[in-house]
Amino acid sequence: METTELIAAGARETGAGAQKDHESALRFITCGSVDDGKSTLIGRLLVDSRAVLQDHLAGITRSGEADLALLTDGLTAEREQGITIDVAYRYFSTEARKFIIGDAPGHEQYTRNMVTAASQADAAVVLVDATKLDWADPALALLPQTRRHSLLLRLLRVPSIVFAVNKLDAVQDPALAFAHIRSQLAAFAQAAGITVEATVPVSALKGWNVVDPEAGWAGYDGPSLLQLLERLPAMPRETGLPLAFPVQWVEKFSSSADTSQGRRIFWGRVAAGELAPGTPVQVLPGGQPAVVAQVLDHARRPRNVAAGHGAGIVLDREVDVSRGDWIVAAPAPAADAAEDDFDTPAAQPAWPLVRELSATVAWMDDEPLVAGRVYWALHGHRWVKAKVRRIVERLDIHTLARQEATQLEANAIGHVELVLQEPIPAAPFAQARVLGSLILVDTASHRTSGAVLVR
Repeated sequence: METTELIAAGARETGAGAQKDHESALRFITCGSVDDGKSTLIGRLLVDSRAVLQDHLAGITRSGEADLALLTDGLTAEREQGITIDVAYRYFSTEARKFIIGDAPGHEQYTRNMVTAASQADAAVVLVDATKLDWADPALALLPQTRRHSLLLRLLRVPSIVFAVNKLDAVQDPALAFAHIRSQLAAFAQAAGITVEATVPVSALKGWNVVDPEAGWAGYDGPSLLQLLERLPAMPRETGLPLAFPVQWVEKFSSSADTSQGRRIFWGRVAAGELAPGTPVQVLPGGQPAVVAQVLDHARRPRNVAAGHGAGIVLDREVDVSRGDWIVAAPAPAADAAEDDFDTPAAQPAWPLVRELSATVAWMDDEPLVAGRVYWALHGHRWVKAKVRRIVERLDIHTLARQEATQLEANAIGHVELVLQEPIPAAPFAQARVLGSLILVDTASHRTSGAVLVR
């Protein structure tokens, strides 16, 4: 989100209560294989929770039946082909909670769109179409895209994953089908190290067990899908880490009444830690020291800002800072170091600069990834050249075995080593999501080629 959009969006949230509501809202996506019923499920959630106006509902009604998928499939190509291509976001609320839904496409060629949506999700609902599986077989095989999306969700650290077995109304024995599918999903999740919150039987078309529970249907007596979503936690903010702030936009010599005293304001979203006046910082990659003189929130009000929220920073001195730079916590001096003790080694920075990365890559380009190729890498808001030094291995999504590889094809997941032209303040993705993630972009076609997660 550009800073102008960030400020405009923030201006609509006029108080602390609005910020609290935003934090309690659950951002989740639906994913899985193509035609599993993801768009229909979201349409059912919107309609049955009364989040759709009557005139909008009338606009998608054909021959007396509402085509619920049209509530999210808004592109002409999506409506013509009956598939989801881009991620569509919808908003609704119940008495218990507010929700932001992302409808991710199921086609393999649009996996990059699914990855984009999942990277900011608090939860994911993975749909499984019972009619596409040999549900009568206890050892049935799951669809490749179901496995791939689930593995990507684990890699992207999506906190809560729910499996929803859909279209059970269209099979002969819903209870047997659900039992077999749930068993195979559990075995796959255990082997892949995926923590699953629940597995729920649903019929998105009929509305069974989506909003209101259908007691005993398909041999299931648990809560409905919506009841489960209302209980899931939002993603915890990385506030316990040292400060990390990627600069997105520089506002020069603001004339607004924000007491910036004519100094530049650096806008962005706090990636880790908390911004507060008086915090010693340094600007990376240059390393220039400064102190935070003032912090502005999204509505230009002076206040502390925690990770995950937009902010503006005014420093106590004029420092050369540009879009793409990082403002991070300054290294703490050694407690026993004297001012003139030149033999004492310098303290390590909170987020050290690195040029060599070992990373997991979700490859999304039709052109295979091979050693020696050079790409643009985007880290925060900074572009650097990245060279693929070595492809270590790839993950077989069917057997979950790690295999030696010399290249990664489209939709493959693998382990690679990268060398960057310039150092960046990177960290393991398991520790810090923003500092530990990059995207690779083809230098010639400018296509987004891969999602990189630092190991």
